[in-house]
Amino acid sequence: MKPEQITQVQAYLKKRFGADDLTIRPRKVADSVEVYLDDEILGLLYIDDEDKDDISYDLNISILQQDLDEM
Repeated sequence: MKPEQITQVQAYLKKRFGADDLTIRPRKVADSVEVYLDDEILGLLYIDDEDKDDISYDLNISILQQDLDEM
């Protein structure tokens, strides 16, 4: 993802989730970035830009059973 796309999506997610401590960090692969909340990885965000006129982003959040058991 391009830096301007990361900035735009990060601002959107912060506003949408009401989470100022949400950050997006680049990965070594170009098709996705890591999404963090409070310095803990929340999930991966993928870009679908095959059709240049219709770009979309897919957020994949993983929830571990261990995390649920700790609640």
